[in-house]
Amino acid sequence: MSSSERLRLGVALDGAGWHPAAWREPSSRPGELFTPGYWTDLVRTAEAGLLDFATIEDSLALQSTELLDPDTRTDEVRGRLDALLIAARVAPATSGIGLIPTVTVTHTEPFHVSTGIATLDYTAEGRAGWQAKISGRRDETRHFGRREHPGFENGYQDPSARAYVAELFDEAADVVEVVRRLWDSWEDDAEIRDVATDRFLDAAKVHQVDFVGRWFSVRGPAITPRPPQGQPVVAALAHAEVPYRFAARSADLVFVTPGDETHARSVLAEVRAAERAVAREEEPLQVFADLVAFLDQPGGERGADRLARLDGLGRRLVSDTRIFTGSASELADTLAALGALGYAGARLRPGVATDDLPVIAAEVTGELRRRGLFRDAYESDTLRGLLGLPAQVPNRYTAVPAA
Repeated sequence: MSSSERLRLGVALDGAGWHPAAWREPSSRPGELFTPGYWTDLVRTAEAGLLDFATIEDSLALQSTELLDPDTRTDEVRGRLDALLIAARVAPATSGIGLIPTVTVTHTEPFHVSTGIATLDYTAEGRAGWQAKISGRRDETRHFGRREHPGFENGYQDPSARAYVAELFDEAADVVEVVRRLWDSWEDDAEIRDVATDRFLDAAKVHQVDFVGRWFSVRGPAITPRPPQGQPVVAALAHAEVPYRFAARSADLVFVTPGDETHARSVLAEVRAAERAVAREEEPLQVFADLVAFLDQPGGERGADRLARLDGLGRRLVSDTRIFTGSASELADTLAALGALGYAGARLRPGVATDDLPVIAAEVTGELRRRGLFRDAYESDTLRGLLGLPAQVPNRYTAVPAA
């Protein structure tokens, strides 16, 4: 089985799981949600299943049942650790799986993002990625006090809201561009480290980026040498045309939220149309379908029954993407069908992290492997290599030798 023929599989980690009542399950560890051991255990479980990557959710606001505002619920998980710092803590405890924390860019300086992700790539020895996220909520804006939020009377249906969000994605594209330039600001061989000649650094190979845009100007260079991957993987979550175009402009892979097979076809077509619209010159976007998964437990409760029971404990799960319930074999059928449509693979959101992730890592990957659709071992020591992205990324500031 060649790397291009197999499905790629990631897992999205968020608290106790994607169901709001997940923390109440007997297997869950609510008292450990803010401990490094909990997150290390989850990612190690995913790594034991040879998954390509684990993403870690994050936000600048507390979790909420409301799209744009905080709520007052006390029966669901509230609070989280910083995703980038979780990834940095987990990195030395893992060796094969890619780590993709979410980092919000709207109120975050691109220089700091660049340094943080570059440092993660060093800590993970070439397994770092980054899911870039915008911040459109008023309460998040108030945390920083550096800009005015327009306020939306009719939610995201308000034309002013759509214009504001489009502007945030334009800003996010500039952030990614600056981050990528800063990663390139050190050439790969800028560090000489020659004690005999008293030269640690070749200053001619460290470059200013001199970016000037609408939202910020950044001179550079970075304070962190070029990351091991050169360019760590950039990801985005997208549901519609504007974020599809952002992903096409700025990302290496995109997470999308299809429903049935017909919708999955149309989403893939929209992503490819976005690539054409922005005249993307890089490798085509790798498109991953997000699915929330409630799997039949070995010798135990069926996935559909688990979902119904959890829905009855408090708030019913409402998802932006398909909610799958069933066996590992049935999920493998669904994943194979997505691959046949042209998807690179899927990112699975465990309904209950401590119950569904072990089944994904053992049973689902095993079923895919029996069908010749999944790896038997990690074949690369970098995330770019796992995803089949070019291993060597040219540095934009390296002088091309004269012919």
